[in-house]
Amino acid sequence: LDMVEKANPLLEKLRAETGVTVDSSSSTTTDDEDEDDNTLARYVKPLTNVLILKLIFNLSAAYHTISLDHVKKLTSGLGITFEQMEKSIVLSTQSKALSVRIDHRAGCIRFGNPALESDEMRGQLSTLAKRLAATCTVLSPPDVGSILTERAALYQNVRSTLESEHIATLERKVIIEKRKEEAERQVQERLREEERQRKAEELARKAEEGRRLAREQKLREREKLQKIQEEMDAMEKKRYLTAMGRSVENMTAEELREVDTAALAKEHAEKASKKKEEAERKVKEAAKQLDYLVRAVRIEELPRIKEAYEAKVKEDRERYEQEVVEKAKKAKEQWETDVKEKKILNECSVFNYTNQFESKLMAARKIVHEKLCKVEDERAELEAEKGKLVRARKRKQDEERRKKEEEERETREAEEEAERQRQAEIAEQRRLREEEAERKRQAELARM
Repeated sequence: LDMVEKANPLLEKLRAETGVTVDSSSSTTTDDEDEDDNTLARYVKPLTNVLILKLIFNLSAAYHTISLDHVKKLTSGLGITFEQMEKSIVLSTQSKALSVRIDHRAGCIRFGNPALESDEMRGQLSTLAKRLAATCTVLSPPDVGSILTERAALYQNVRSTLESEHIATLERKVIIEKRKEEAERQVQERLREEERQRKAEELARKAEEGRRLAREQKLREREKLQKIQEEMDAMEKKRYLTAMGRSVENMTAEELREVDTAALAKEHAEKASKKKEEAERKVKEAAKQLDYLVRAVRIEELPRIKEAYEAKVKEDRERYEQEVVEKAKKAKEQWETDVKEKKILNECSVFNYTNQFESKLMAARKIVHEKLCKVEDERAELEAEKGKLVRARKRKQDEERRKKEEEERETREAEEEAERQRQAEIAEQRRLREEEAERKRQAELARM
């Protein structure tokens, strides 16, 4: 099951070498046409499909049920969507070499045995039962005498029940009388039920009258809200008209009512959009003109730049050759001077005293080195003390900031609690007012 992890680096290497990305391997036809120009890019998608089919076969051999999340985790490195994974599973089941069912409700994939689900195996048990029954009939034929005995016993049972059947027929009159009495009782109950329904309808009529009054009250309130909404719409229309540069002082209420708010908003938005598009167009034209100008300047100055570059290269080459000749000449002169000076020093035996000179020089350097080390140690200690001081100040600032945030949080919570209490009091007052209004309305209904 780890073949996906092993094959993923190889696919990534193949994508990197061919320039095929994950998006391009599963996108539009244009990307497929670009892949045709590559020699190896055409094999990326087939290799991925083969790897998916191999993974499905291995999972069917190892599992009977596997979750969709685990399958997504196994194929996360292949750069394919789960829809492509479902398509590959459907294609693998068409050959009937594999039995797979995707259960989206349970979030899992169920594998089965294709041999047991074939058409030949479906009717195997019924066919076997029929053949076994035929074999049993041949091997052990039925007993005709027992069958006749059972049939005679059945007839005897029928003759014994004839008397009881006759008595039941005679009792039918009593049953009919009882049914008549039951029918009369049902009629009386129906009359009582009709009376009860009439009283219920009367109560329902009164209740409907109360609801009618409530509807009329709501209708009056709705008309009031509608007037307020019309005033707000008129104010909004005036605002839009003023923003569009129209005069609203001489317009009547009827004219304002005929104006469409949505059309005004759309017209206002279109004008703003046109203004913005015009500004963008001017900016694009200016940018395009500047681009043309810069390109023209570069095209004109290109030959001159090439001439200057060639002249500079030629001058640098000549100067380099001259410097090489002069450097060689100076090196030869320096070598001759060094040889002469070495000969003079050997004649004076100067090299016999170099060890003493070197020891004195190193002693002086050691003193200077120790002094510099001491200065550096003092500087390091000072830097450490400064670092401790900075860290202490930072901890103090963090603590002060934490305390300040805690105080602000407590203040904010206290304000929120006060606001909740105020909202609760307002809701309680509103509920009391509604209950008082409901009692008054019920009293009015009772008086009516």
